[in-house]
Amino acid sequence: MSQRAKGAGYEAKARYYLERQGLTFIAANVAVRGGEIDLIMRDGQTWVFIEVRYRRSAAFGDAAASVTYRKQQRLLHVAAVWLAGRGASFDTSSCRFDVLAITGNQLEWIPNAFNAD
Repeated sequence: MSQRAKGAGYEAKARYYLERQGLTFIAANVAVRGGEIDLIMRDGQTWVFIEVRYRRSAAFGDAAASVTYRKQQRLLHVAAVWLAGRGASFDTSSCRFDVLAITGNQLEWIPNAFNAD
């Protein structure tokens, strides 16, 4: 199985899990120059930008730890561009950045993992 197919499988698993938690799916794999967001969902009136990370084991750090500052900056950039395309911004919209980390068979949802401030 290719890495891309494997990633798509974990993103589908994440989407299913989050929909069961009450979030509404909006888009997947939103890419702009400089980055990509795995999932965009709504939680009530809040836009939720989700990074899905998978690690086979925690031997070299768990999946959540792999969302570095640089990766966070890319996600913030993509979200800002995506919102601007809808006439919105971080200042005018309720937004949050979640991480759904899968380490081995352990799934961890981290709401508000980081923010735009």
